[in-house]
Order: sequence, then structure tokens, then C-alpha cells
Amino acid sequence: MDPQKHRHRDHAASPAGQGAALADDGTAEWTCPMHPQIVRSAPGSCPICGMALERRVPAAVEDTAELDAVMRRFWACAMLSLPLIVFAMAPHVESVGRLVDGISPRAVRWIELALASPVVLWGGASYFTRGWAGAVARSPNMYTLIGLGVGVAYAYSLLAALAPDRFPSAFRDQAGQVAVYFEAAAVIVTLVLLGEVLELRARGQTSAAIRSLLGLAPRTARRIAPDGTEADVPLDNVEVGDLLRVRPGEKVPVDGVVVEGASSVDESMLTGEPLPVDKRPGDTAVGATVNQTGALVIRAERVGRATLLAQIVQMVAEAQRSRAPLQRLADRVSAWFVPSVVIIAAATFVAWAIWGPAPALAYALINSVAVLIIACPCALGLATPISIMVATGRGAGIGVLFRDAEAIEHLRAVDTLVVDKTGTLTLGKPALQNVSPADGYSEAEVLAAAAALERLSEHPLAAAIVAGAAERGVVAAGAESFDSVTGAGVRGTVGEREVVVGNQQLAEGAAGAIPSVYTEEADRLRFRGHTVMFVVIDRHFAGLVSVADPIKPSAAEAVAELKRAGIEVVMASGDSARTAAAVGNALGIDAIHGGVKPADKAAIVRTLRGRGRVVAMAGDGINDAPALAAADVGIAMGTGTDVAMQSAQVTLVKGDLRGIARARRLSAATVRNIKQNLVFAFIYNALGIPVAAGVLYPFFGWLLSPMLAAAAMSLSSVSVIVNALRLRHHSA
Repeated sequence: MDPQKHRHRDHAASPAGQGAALADDGTAEWTCPMHPQIVRSAPGSCPICGMALERRVPAAVEDTAELDAVMRRFWACAMLSLPLIVFAMAPHVESVGRLVDGISPRAVRWIELALASPVVLWGGASYFTRGWAGAVARSPNMYTLIGLGVGVAYAYSLLAALAPDRFPSAFRDQAGQVAVYFEAAAVIVTLVLLGEVLELRARGQTSAAIRSLLGLAPRTARRIAPDGTEADVPLDNVEVGDLLRVRPGEKVPVDGVVVEGASSVDESMLTGEPLPVDKRPGDTAVGATVNQTGALVIRAERVGRATLLAQIVQMVAEAQRSRAPLQRLADRVSAWFVPSVVIIAAATFVAWAIWGPAPALAYALINSVAVLIIACPCALGLATPISIMVATGRGAGIGVLFRDAEAIEHLRAVDTLVVDKTGTLTLGKPALQNVSPADGYSEAEVLAAAAALERLSEHPLAAAIVAGAAERGVVAAGAESFDSVTGAGVRGTVGEREVVVGNQQLAEGAAGAIPSVYTEEADRLRFRGHTVMFVVIDRHFAGLVSVADPIKPSAAEAVAELKRAGIEVVMASGDSARTAAAVGNALGIDAIHGGVKPADKAAIVRTLRGRGRVVAMAGDGINDAPALAAADVGIAMGTGTDVAMQSAQVTLVKGDLRGIARARRLSAATVRNIKQNLVFAFIYNALGIPVAAGVLYPFFGWLLSPMLAAAAMSLSSVSVIVNALRLRHHSA
């Protein structure tokens, strides 16, 4: 075996191989999105915040085991919680009360105990574990609140069901029964499970971007052996130095250099530019780009992890991992809220045990329990997700799809927008723009001759000329002969006339020097981003035609609206600097970067963020994926590629940049709504906790029973829901 040859071998070349090399090679690691210093060799939960750990690089094949398990727990808990809600409503709603007529109160509570126990002890077991881990790590979190609230509600209700005689008469209803709160404990667990399902689905969508990128590479390559024989081999068997044949319509398997043949290659995967690139011996070829017209032989130079595609995969994975986690305002507050509630509850117990009337311990227990129940995080847990849920629904109605809460929070603060050109500011498809006939020729005559010849070409520019002729009602005759001159143009016979369509050098070879007025016009058109082709008929210069990617009709208005909102617009395009400048100047964009690669776009985003800017990136191509993931908010065009949409946090369904301004206004309204919800939630705690602790008892003899504490807790939840529903009518 040749060690020099085989040391370059890397089994990451095929989609399966790349996935194995990047994620499943036995060294996969899991980390916490909120605390990246936590790294584990196996899945689990963060010992600090309780969040589920995620892979540093997603697996090539989606693993839905965790989501499926949480889904099963959610549906089981939902089915058990539903009858608990019915029992809780029975005393207050006559129609519901008739459903439980004939069942004794004692039997009802035993049924509630039987229904709630599996929900709390099985469905909510992991929340108790995560909450306890946070407490041990001196970092109480949302799971600490959940575990505390659910545990207290369930333990109190269990005591009330098993030993009701231990409670004083002040805490009995008219029927002499002590109230239980099994439904509160079960419903909280069920709602938290629902939130976990939504979170896991969002993570799965993020990982799908990596899997889509891996799927771009072909699975096999046609390798040419030293004796000239050819055979298809798995892509992960390709090694540096191998000669590979790429036939028309096939994907280039790895990064390499063209050694034989000539063709046009669609590199939009890399540059976002819709126009193909001519390839000749000595030119570089990039893996996963599409060969179009001719056969090529390339020499493999970078395989596996060294390929540009694999590097893009790694950049997207790293950028996604560096993002802040889904926003949880409640977790920020819980660092002081949970210890405060526990201290108040403990102080309440001690105070009533020492100074309370007989039976002192019973009063101490009941009042401390009331403090914990009114501090139950039901409204606190709903404050953010209910607003996000309504806002995402409203966004969908105006053509803006939010993928997570983080995007909604950050979008309102965006002050810089980095925008791709092709497919974002432009339509992303070349079209006929200009026809300039020479003296003695009509526009229709020049266009008919060019279209007749280009009809036989497979080049995208040819298709644009043919389509443009049809749109203008020009009828093109059939060409009798056709010859393609690689990298220069085409020539043939149309009727009895010899026609040449191509670059200036080809045209001058057929017709001699071209009048300066037309070469100057060609230069002006090129400056505006057009691709210019000269037309020669019977060895006489007949005129020129130009093709370009048209600017979207809404782009100018969108850029102007964004600038009025105080957002700096920056263009970063893989197209040439001249073409990028032409489009940028036409739209009034001051900062223009042309000829940039995927890594350059991501670097521009990181540089702007390093200056303290809040950056959004808008793009539609695979080449935009690293920058979309690196930005504070990634915005994809719904008319673009799946990878762009999976890497972004916001998708504009119609690909209209005006949606960014609408989404930004909705973002600001949603964050205001969330803050209002948190205020509602904490007002009840701020007012209710002292009353539950018994501060009014010495003056008025008032106590807040656990039953009233639960009612206040429910009322706070209702106020949060009602406030959030106002977002449905927000005029974005």
C-alpha cells in the first residue's frame, strides 16, 4: 500500500461518510446550548440549567428517539389530565357538574389521585431531577420552579386526600371537604411537556440544514484507472490524485482541477450566481456543483473533510451552536425568585409554628403551602410561549415564518441587514434585457437570428434569449446547422444566412472590427451587470443583445423602507464586484461587497457583530447558509433553497424584503407583550405571597387558603392568555 497516497484518505466524502466523520465516528460530543462549557460524551441534561444537551455536530441521519419519547409522555399525560380538568370544573359549571353527578366527593378525590399520580410521578419525573440538579449547582432554573410548584401542589393534595381530618375547619368547603389541587399539578406537567415537544422539533429543523448539506454530494464517482478503464466507486473511496470523469448532468464529486474537456458548470451552490461558469483544463472544480454541457475529467485534490462542501457543513454547525438558546425570561428571574419563595415559605412556617393559634403546626403547614402554590410558575411558564405562539400565527398570516422565540426577540433590535444579491434583491433567473441593432438591421431581425441559433444551445443564457424573443412576439426560424465554441459563443446557419452569437472576440473574428459606439454601449451594459453578446449576420455586425438577472420590483421600496427604519443595508454577493455594484447602486445601497465566498459572507457578519451591531442576514442560496447561521437573525427567502430556510430563523414566504420591516414591527410588539405578561404573572405573586404568608391576619383576620391561592394562580394565567391573544390583531 502506498502510504503517501492513503494518508489522504477520509471516509467523509459521501453523505453517509461525511455524517459519520463529522458526527458518528465514535467521538460525538453533546453540549448545552446555554452553557457551552458543559460537554458530555453521551446525551443527557445540563447540570446547571436542566436543558437537554445537543450534539456539537448533528448526526447524518435524524434521531427522533428523544422527541418520540417526549411525545408519548405528552399524549399520555394529556389524556389523564383532561378528566382532571372536568372534575375541577364540575362545582363551577352546571353542565359539567351533571357529568359527575352521583359520584361522591371522596370517590372523586381518589379518582383524581389515581389520574394525577402517573402524570406527576412518571410524566414529570425528569423535571424534578433537573430542578434538583439546578438547586444542587446553586443555579435554580425553570425546572426548579416547575418541580417545586408541581411537587407542593401534589404533596398537599395527597395529604388532603389521605388525611383530611388533619386540616382545620377554615380550610374546608361547605361540604366539609378539604380542597385538592391534583389538576393544577397534572396540567402544569402536561403544558411543560408540550413546550419540550415544540423545542425538540425546532432543534430537529436546525439539524435538518446539516443533513441537507450532506445530501448535496453525490454518492458515487466515476474513477478512471491507470489502464484507462472506468468504474463507479463509492465517494468515500475517492482519494487525492484520482482521475474522475464527470458527464453532462452529473455533480462534480470532489474538489479538483480540470485536466481534460470543456463545459459549463452551475456553481450557484457556491456563489449564488445563476449564470454557469465555463471550465477548461487548469480550472478548479468544486464538489457538489453541477456539470451541464460537456464531459470533464478532473483530478481530485481535496476529499472528505477537506472539500468546500464539508467546510460549509462545519461552518453552519459551529455558527448554529454559537447561537444563544431559545429565550427564557423566566429562567433569568428564577435565579432570585425561587430562593426567595422558598425562604418566604420557610419563614411563614416558622412564624406560624411559634406565634400562630392552635393548632399552630397545621396553620404553619397550610400557610407555607399557600405561599408555594401561589408562586407556582404556571403563568410564569405561559408568559413567553403563549405570546410566541400567537405571534408566529400572526406572522404566518402576513407571510413571515418565525422558527423560534430567539428570532422574535432579536429581530426588533436589528440595526444592520446583510443581504445577498441573487434571488434576494434580484429574481435569481437571467432574462433578456436589451437589444441594440446596428444600422441597417431591425431589433426583431437581430433577436430572431440570435434566438434561432440559441434555441439549439443548452446554456441558460440561450434560454433567456429564446424566452425573451417569445415574450416580444418575435418568431425565430429553425437553424440548419449549429456549432458551439466553448467559452466564446455559438454559430450556425439560419435559413440561408450565417449567424454568429458570442463575445466580442468571436464576433470580430467573423465580421472584423466592431464600431466603437457599440463596444462602448457594451461596456456600459456590463457596468450595469449585464452579460453582452454580439450578433453577426453574413459576416456583418448586426447588433448586440444583453442578459441580466432583473432586480425584484419590490426591492427598491424594501431597501428604502429599511433605511427609513434606521437599518444599515449591506450587500454581500458571490457575483462579480462590477455586477454587485450595479445592483447596489441602483437600489441605493452604500456598503457593497462583490465576489465573496460563503466563508467571506460569514466573516462579514462576524465583523459587524464584533463592532456591536445587531445583524440580520437575508439570503436564499446554499452559499448563504453559513452567514445565515452566524447572524443574530437569519432571514431566508421562501423562494430559495431548503438549506437556506433551514439555516435561517425567519423565512419570508414570498421572498419579498418588505416583509422584514413587517416582521420587525411584529417582533417589537411581541416582546412588549411578553414583558406585560411577566408583569401580570409577578403582580399576582407580589400581592399574593404576602397575603398567603398571613401578613393581614393580625389586622383583619384574613388568611389566603390554598384554594384561593390556586384561584389567583389560575386568574394570572387567564390574564396572560387574554393579553397574548391581542397580538392576533396587530397591524404589522
